[in-house]
Amino acid sequence: MRFAASLTDISLFVAVYEERSITAAAEREHATQSGVSQHIRKLEQGLGVVLFLRDSGGMQPTPAGETYYRASVELLRQYEAAARDVQQYKGKLEGEVSIGLMATITRSALAPALTKFTEKHPNVRVRVIEAPSRLLAQQVHAGEVDFAIVPTLLEHAGVRRSFFLRTPEVLVSRPGTGAVHLKPAELGTIEKLKLILPSPRNIRRQAFERYFQQAGVRPTRELELDVIFTALDMVEKTDWRTILPAIMMVEEIQNRQLAINTLAKPGLWLDFSCIEPLRRSLSPAASAFLEFLKIDADRLNAIALKRLQPGAK
Repeated sequence: MRFAASLTDISLFVAVYEERSITAAAEREHATQSGVSQHIRKLEQGLGVVLFLRDSGGMQPTPAGETYYRASVELLRQYEAAARDVQQYKGKLEGEVSIGLMATITRSALAPALTKFTEKHPNVRVRVIEAPSRLLAQQVHAGEVDFAIVPTLLEHAGVRRSFFLRTPEVLVSRPGTGAVHLKPAELGTIEKLKLILPSPRNIRRQAFERYFQQAGVRPTRELELDVIFTALDMVEKTDWRTILPAIMMVEEIQNRQLAINTLAKPGLWLDFSCIEPLRRSLSPAASAFLEFLKIDADRLNAIALKRLQPGAK
């Protein structure tokens, strides 16, 4: 008789694989430890293979476990997608959407996308969480948010990623500090360069360090600050400068409140990805909101890129 695993068996197996722990998997899936253990034993007995090695380091998947995991997450994703596909027959979109965003996106693209989406889909409750990229990835992995927009450089297991946006990093300065608005800037040639940078925990800081080494940039002073709006406030009132993605500086690029300069010799770009749980598909409401957000982010980014081109007025 051929063995047939249940969705519960597979869901608990995926949880143990991703958490590497019976205890953590049980907590995540709101199950008992003994219940999770029984399901794993049932799977191993039914399949006739060992899926995990039990040691002091936790539950380590065997090659068979690795193979079964890849098939399991795809099966769970397809099952959920099929269940959600039939929701279209209910009529208008409804339910709740949870989105994770960083300040680089919330400052620009969120408001227009949110306004248009809520007007078209008033029955959908939208919950937006603003947090650092690493925390957002953890929340996506845990299923606490439907999707998040994070730097592509961020690596995290248990998530599926797709391209979202590419935007240049720009130098932001207070007018009067010698910076010519929209003129490409060579950081290595700026005297007494005082830079506000994200902390080493920030993914973008890693890219900056590589860029500084490549371009021979040695700031006179550095200040670590992960609160972007405080950094902008300091730039507006002092001679400190900072580097931010152009997508969040569209208003300043257009109205010259601050001096905005692309980085030259070489340039520096930031890629964003949309991440979602590997084992789940986006709901129709989440997919719709992502589309609204992408359209407005692309629109604003196009404005920034056009104005930042050499010779643009």
